[in-house]
Amino acid sequence: MTPNVIGSNLRRLREAQGLTQERAAELSGLSRPAYRNIETGDSMPKVSTLQDIAAGLGVRLEDLVSPVRTLEQVRFRALKRMKSREQVLTEVARWLEDFNYLEDLLDKRVPYRLSRLARQLASVPAGESRAKQAARYVRDELGLALKGPIRDIAGLLESCGVKLYPISLVSNNFFGLSVSPQDGGPAIVVNVWERISVERWIFSAAHELGHLLLHLEAYRVDETQEDEVQENEANIFASYFLMPDDAFWLEWHRTYGLGFVDRVLKVKRIFLVSYKTVLYRLSEGQTSSVWARFQASFKRRTGKSLSGVDEPAALRPSSFQHSMSEVLRSQEPDSLSPSDFIEDRLSMLVRLAIEQEEITISRGAEILRLNLDEMRDRVSLWGTDE
Repeated sequence: MTPNVIGSNLRRLREAQGLTQERAAELSGLSRPAYRNIETGDSMPKVSTLQDIAAGLGVRLEDLVSPVRTLEQVRFRALKRMKSREQVLTEVARWLEDFNYLEDLLDKRVPYRLSRLARQLASVPAGESRAKQAARYVRDELGLALKGPIRDIAGLLESCGVKLYPISLVSNNFFGLSVSPQDGGPAIVVNVWERISVERWIFSAAHELGHLLLHLEAYRVDETQEDEVQENEANIFASYFLMPDDAFWLEWHRTYGLGFVDRVLKVKRIFLVSYKTVLYRLSEGQTSSVWARFQASFKRRTGKSLSGVDEPAALRPSSFQHSMSEVLRSQEPDSLSPSDFIEDRLSMLVRLAIEQEEITISRGAEILRLNLDEMRDRVSLWGTDE
């Protein structure tokens, strides 16, 4: 622990919250000069002072004193410049460090099953054909039926060695990022902010998997602008990975007797994708605009126009049943519940480590980003869920 490490962490955390030095000093119960000297690294604060600062800023003491590993091979791009970029990268680096530490401690590392496929795809010319080919190959590698929807993409990714981190970031311009296998990954981070639909969470996870398979040469932390060609290729991969072409057209033709809006919504429910993903597939090779047709039909039916972030006919989470595709077809839920996008492997590793007395309950709370009371409540229930 050095003054420079503390100062750098403090400045990053303060800026991420949009606070001035004066306001941060006020929240911490310090004078502005005293706070400024800590942030610039000119003075070494007492532990009690650091505790006051952590409480004032609503962060952990560890966040102030721990040096941060710098991610280098990461793909983190957004539509607009993000003030919280550095904070997100720091949070992801710490999460990855904790995850890898537990895997090694418990000898529970899961091999990355798609590494050979990524090497093979690197020699294939980029473009739409490669993206579709990659989607077929991944389904085959993971033993997925070519006609079946993916019910649990979070569990699927974790089972093949991809670490998954849902993070809630207030931003309509950032949906996800991914980290190279050479930098502690492979890992995928998805923005699960409540104003982003669950369908978008799922698509973002598949989209980032596409980047891990197709664009590892572009994993550089200093690259912040989106590459339109690569984004399009990852979008095509995600669409065909989540919704194989033969299966899509089979389900589409089964809805022949329904109105256009109902057909789109039913197919989206079957494959757990956004209505936009369905429209993209329908628009391929079409001369007329299915987008305009859907918008017009939807407005005639509801009296409302869809904004860019709307997912029509949202379902109450408590009403969702997702155990079998037959349930989806019979009850026709219109949107997905957050329970359909849950990573659980890190939680499992923490439980094993605590039960084997390899780590303390407080350390488990830090890794899972829970307060100590929440962690104790979770531990108290472990004996009842066998």
